[in-house]
Amino acid sequence: MSVFKRIWQFVRAVTARVTVEDGKYISAHLNAEEQKIFFAMSVADQCHSLRTAYTIERLVIEDKRGVDREFLIRCALLHDTGRRAGDLTIKGKIFVVLITSFAPKFAERLELNGNRALHVYHHHAELGAQKLQQIGLFKEAKIIAKHHAPPKPNDPPELKLLRLADDEN
Repeated sequence: MSVFKRIWQFVRAVTARVTVEDGKYISAHLNAEEQKIFFAMSVADQCHSLRTAYTIERLVIEDKRGVDREFLIRCALLHDTGRRAGDLTIKGKIFVVLITSFAPKFAERLELNGNRALHVYHHHAELGAQKLQQIGLFKEAKIIAKHHAPPKPNDPPELKLLRLADDEN
C-alpha cells in the first residue's frame, strides 16, 4: 500500500464522523442486534465500513454475476467488527502498521508475548466472524473470516467484491 494511501487513511480516521444519513443507511441494512456489533467499533472503523458498503453498492451494479446486494452490504458494514472501540486506537494502528511493515519478525514476537493491538490487527477477521456466528450470521461470518486471507482461484464472487471494496477504502 502506498504511503499516500496510508496518510489518507489516517486523515479520514482522525476526521471520521457518522452522519444522520449514514445512521439511516445503517438502520436500513442492519437489524438491532447487528447494529449493536457495528456500533461497538470505533467511529473510524464505522466510517471505513460505511465507505466499504457504499463501494459495494457501486461494484454490485458493475458486476454481472448476480450477487446478493443486501448480503454484501451487510458483510461490508460488519467486516471489521473484530476490532472493537478501544482495541486498536489510531496511535495503536499506526504502531502495528509500522512494526508489521518494517519489523515483521519483531511484530510476531510481540504478538506472541501478548500484544493485544497486534493480535486484533492480525486476527480481526476471525474475531469478527466469531461474533457474527454468535448471532446466527453464519454465511456472513464465512466471507468475513476470509476477507484478509490470500486470494484463491475458487473464492466466491462475494468475497472477491468485499476484498476489492475494502482495499479501495
